[in-house]
Amino acid sequence: MNKQTKKLIIAAVALILAAAALFFLYRTFAPGTQAGMKNITVTVVHADKTSRDFEYKTDKEFLGQVITESGLVTGEIGTYGMFITAADGETADSSKQQWWCLTRGGGQVDTSADLTPIADGEHYELTLTVGY
Repeated sequence: MNKQTKKLIIAAVALILAAAALFFLYRTFAPGTQAGMKNITVTVVHADKTSRDFEYKTDKEFLGQVITESGLVTGEIGTYGMFITAADGETADSSKQQWWCLTRGGGQVDTSADLTPIADGEHYELTLTVGY
């Protein structure tokens, strides 16, 4: 076996080990779901700054399931998950760079609603935001 072949084999093994390690880290630290009944609140903040609270008692594991099945939001599935286009009857106007921002307890949520696991007692906000 020549030197070049050994380098290729070592690189391939290193790549496989790195991929396995990344997969393990993802599975270990990814947000988990909570089984059973949960009570959550979703506040919708409209363009005119009025807000409305929606209380849910659910056994669903992801926020997107709750708010789409209840009819609170509509959206489109894209590369990064569900993109909310309307909430509580108000549609975001893309020509005005409007979009629905999802937060949990006032803090950033790094997943789309359909990929956001919920837990009992959590509070979510959907705020109509202007500017990309």
